[in-house]
Amino acid sequence: MQFDRRIFLARSARLVSLAALSAALPASANSRVTSYPFSLGVASGSPRPTSVVLWTRILSDPLDALSAGSQALTVQWEMAEDEAFKRIAAKGSVAALPELAHSVHVDATNLRPDRWYWYRFMLGDAVSPVGRTRTAPAADSMPASLRFAFASCQHWEFGQYAAHRHIAAEAPDLIAFLGDYIYEWGQYDLAHPAAPRRRSHESVTLANYRARYAQYKSDPLLQASHLVAPWIVTWDDHEVANDYANDRDERLDVNFIARRAAAYQAFYEHMPVRLPVLPNNPHSFAHMRIYDRYDWGRLARFHVLDDRQYRSHQACQQPGRGGSASITTSCTERSDPSRTLLGPEQEAWLTEGLATSQAKWNFVAQQTLMAQSSQLPIAKEGDGRFWNDGWDGYPAARQRLLNDLQKHRVANPVVISGDVHSFFSADLKRDFQLPTSVDNPVIATEFCGTSVTSNSRSQARTDQYVAQNPHIKYGRSDCRGYVMMEVSAARTTAHFRGLDDVSRADSGMATVASFVVEDGRPGINKLP
Repeated sequence: MQFDRRIFLARSARLVSLAALSAALPASANSRVTSYPFSLGVASGSPRPTSVVLWTRILSDPLDALSAGSQALTVQWEMAEDEAFKRIAAKGSVAALPELAHSVHVDATNLRPDRWYWYRFMLGDAVSPVGRTRTAPAADSMPASLRFAFASCQHWEFGQYAAHRHIAAEAPDLIAFLGDYIYEWGQYDLAHPAAPRRRSHESVTLANYRARYAQYKSDPLLQASHLVAPWIVTWDDHEVANDYANDRDERLDVNFIARRAAAYQAFYEHMPVRLPVLPNNPHSFAHMRIYDRYDWGRLARFHVLDDRQYRSHQACQQPGRGGSASITTSCTERSDPSRTLLGPEQEAWLTEGLATSQAKWNFVAQQTLMAQSSQLPIAKEGDGRFWNDGWDGYPAARQRLLNDLQKHRVANPVVISGDVHSFFSADLKRDFQLPTSVDNPVIATEFCGTSVTSNSRSQARTDQYVAQNPHIKYGRSDCRGYVMMEVSAARTTAHFRGLDDVSRADSGMATVASFVVEDGRPGINKLP
């Protein structure tokens, strides 16, 4: 059936309105359950100085969407200053609506800044696991430190979530997830890694995406990571479709916007995020804003980006298909100054946030490697081969961002990245071809994390990339894991944590490399 945009937008607007109104308990809601309803755990996120979002989804069987029934449900929630729930800080009731997959989003407000809290949900006699969360420090405060982990890319079929077990054990203040929380294809099975690994059960409909999130969120190690700290999240391509760009997927599907909206709705239903809704002008899930900024007092500001929804299509695509490819500098479209990865509105928002930031450290939290990474040696101008899905496919957009960092003298910019399933540390500068100098200084530092499970290229190939891109100081693609960051006013330290064996839930972990960036001195310094 041909896609009707007007009907689709009307339905999306209604669903977003339901999301905003779900805190108003409908009379028809009930609280009767026959089996344990919190199989997907609980989570918190989007921390502000006086508020944080609490999340759960009512579902008894992760592989059976009907196990929650078809009625709205009354869910109670409590937030306390102690783990024993003797000092209740806030509580209330919320409706879990079937139109939103019985998901629950509570924006708990009127909290105290820079405080740890514990929270739980109740449905009938069932009580959820207890989660730990915290508020951000007050805007005018200078915290002594911040410890946060960041991770990305956790394909169910490619390993166990041991990385999340280790993140939970480190008990950070904050966790940032930079995309590919789910992958849109794979067998529906609660035992992973699944075998054989083959592309099947592609997600296209809302029901497909909901089922995929339920599968992933059933994992106890991922649930444990959500239990210990608030998350800030963004998406990449696989929450929707491989290498999609704006309104185009690999197959050039004429109904792709409807598929994207289904994926965005499922993302909202399963993440502890606020959904911005303007009175009399409700946003639809067809165009859901996810980019945002979070301040950790005056110590750190996180500029969290969306590099998928607003981007120009990849340059020099093959005839009859979308998606990514490796291209050379003979592709003149690549260098078109009008091309954008973030879209004009988000670019302007980012520039404003960087220019006005009073933070000691500015973390640009985004999806993919920003440093130039030629796949071939560059001996002279015109050489090089580049992946057109990342920042190398949008060099003018990258140049504008680096120019803004330099122009506005942004304090201690640090880019954190994922997507490419490899650890990288890199110096970012306006001209990657020229040596670092007074005229071509290091403007920012980049730390790219490897994947939680998703596989990568060989280490030998990564060594070649590092050798022919000298601004990339370190690369490691043969291990899975995450990055732990330690931030103080004087320095930021990045620890690359690598698993011994991604196929084992009980895998050990080691720090494979550590780096430090000193206040006022951008650039990579590797620790012994």
